[in-house]
Amino acid sequence: MKIAKTAIALSALAVLGLAGRVEAQDAGTLRLMTGPQGGVWVPLGGSLKNLWEKNIAGVSVQTLPGAGIANVRAIDEGKAEIGFGNSISTVDGINGVAPFPRKTTNVCQMATLYPQYFQVVVNADAGINSVKDFKGKGLAVQTRGNTAEVITKQLLEVHGLKYEDMRTSFLPSYTDAAELLKNGQAQVFTLGTTIPASSIMDLGTSRDVKLLDLKDSIEGMRKLNAGYYPIELPANTYPKQTAAVTKIGYAAHLIVSCKLPEQRVYEMMKTIQANFRDLVLINKAMDGVGPKEMAVDIGVPFHPGATKFYAEHGIKAGS
Repeated sequence: MKIAKTAIALSALAVLGLAGRVEAQDAGTLRLMTGPQGGVWVPLGGSLKNLWEKNIAGVSVQTLPGAGIANVRAIDEGKAEIGFGNSISTVDGINGVAPFPRKTTNVCQMATLYPQYFQVVVNADAGINSVKDFKGKGLAVQTRGNTAEVITKQLLEVHGLKYEDMRTSFLPSYTDAAELLKNGQAQVFTLGTTIPASSIMDLGTSRDVKLLDLKDSIEGMRKLNAGYYPIELPANTYPKQTAAVTKIGYAAHLIVSCKLPEQRVYEMMKTIQANFRDLVLINKAMDGVGPKEMAVDIGVPFHPGATKFYAEHGIKAGS
């Protein structure tokens, strides 16, 4: 977790009179990996881009589509500098667990943001009341290797099923998946995101759907990855959803290249904290999150710039 530190002179701030503006260490474009269309990472990424470009002089941010596992690999391989991640898959990368071909060595923790919900939505008229009822039905899932796809495969495994037992469509976006349920080409849609998911909200305005309770899957899922935990999806999160249901939870977080300068990551963290309400307006699940919550240990080594930020708030990162 110890990474070489890069110093930066801050006295230039006073000389240039940029008291309300953070000085970047050097010019250059930062590539930020977001998520699939229909998920919350895309608008959150756009907001972070605007905040960092506005408040950190010389910084330009390029947002790129991605997904939890793809983002970890992109940062580790030097194809991006920042990205959203899911705790369960990021830890798998650090440990070199499939689908990662080897241990990642260039992925550092920046901040834990909010809980993620792995959700299963089905058409109300499909006669599906449990995962075992998926057999012979149409399943819409993310492309292979993405976090929600990996979780879906594990969920099927827990219940003695595999993709070949159903008509499975691998799709690049949640929006595309929802369209298949709208027109009846699929009856089951799996996704991992915050709540309410815009793709499910949109689907629910077109036809009656129901959210499948996954309480009976938690024990088996935890045997595959200890990072899973039960999380309640409150009643009325979606149209006509009158009862709370249990979903599979994990954490969404920001990850960065361990090679980014300490001062730059520190400045990025300061900007996030100073403008956190802008992010809460996009994702209400982040309401109430502060430095203490962002610094929680999820098994990913912290970047020194993030550690410096948390220390200023009297918090030991990872404690």
